[in-house]
Amino acid sequence: MKDTMLREQKDRVLAPLVQRFLAEVSPMSLTVAAVGVGLLSAAAVIGGYLWLGLVLWLLNRGLDGLDGLVARVHSKKSDLGGYFDLMLDFVIYLAVPISFVIATPSADRIWALIFLLASYQINTLSWTLLSAILEKRHLANASNRLTSIEMPAGLIEGAETVVFYSLFFLLPAYITHLFVIMGVLVLVTVVQRVWWAHKYL
Repeated sequence: MKDTMLREQKDRVLAPLVQRFLAEVSPMSLTVAAVGVGLLSAAAVIGGYLWLGLVLWLLNRGLDGLDGLVARVHSKKSDLGGYFDLMLDFVIYLAVPISFVIATPSADRIWALIFLLASYQINTLSWTLLSAILEKRHLANASNRLTSIEMPAGLIEGAETVVFYSLFFLLPAYITHLFVIMGVLVLVTVVQRVWWAHKYL
């Protein structure tokens, strides 16, 4: 919900540094580094090192925010880069909650995880199908995109995901409740996008 505003602030602060120090860095290398760090975060959770996992998770998010900025500042944007960036984000979004259930499995956690992942699936369909229609109708707003494809705004976006996942690490005893709460809010996001589609298509 706050992604557009936060990206503008981030770009304003970091763009001069990226311009000066990261001219030779490939955005794809940052994308690959981000997914590697994210998988290490999940591995840390399984190993019981939650604070290390939290640091790696935040580093993953930082690298994920840099790859697109490097691409924009140094005119290195590509559809392939955008595709991998988004796809690998979802690898980490799945790996981290799964790692918590692997670390300390229980029936409640498994069912909460299934609910959360099901909400992700429905949410992904809600915006990817809409994105395809918008592209088909040439209605996508390229100047205001947060990703390489059109993704109408919703309650749960990148910033909110960072907050919820950080809470997973900080409050592991409440992971079942956090999974359910996040899943419900993701479904609210689905309803927002379905309503948007009903109103504008």
